[in-house]
Amino acid sequence: MNETKQYGVVLVTAESEEQARAIASSLVKENYAACVSMMPVQSVYTWQEEVHSDPEWQLMIKTDLNQYSQVEARIKELHSYEVPEIIALPIQAGLTPYLNWIGENVAPQ
Repeated sequence: MNETKQYGVVLVTAESEEQARAIASSLVKENYAACVSMMPVQSVYTWQEEVHSDPEWQLMIKTDLNQYSQVEARIKELHSYEVPEIIALPIQAGLTPYLNWIGENVAPQ
């Protein structure tokens, strides 16, 4: 199959560093992502009609968005939240060698 790559970033928040590492490691080892950056964040959100403010871990998953449905399914298998944040954003432009590297490290599933 010779399908055009559609590079993107998938944003996910996790409840702990351990959960973030587990998701990141699985996605990279299983070739769903070329790279996952992780950083601590403070999230303010409404859940069940209450405003919450909680520490979380933000994951920036670099991938081929043609694999999005598989990436989403794998994240949902590994995630503890009832409704996890999983948002895909296309990369409009980027350093060509870096984008090629993403393509080389994300295998079609």
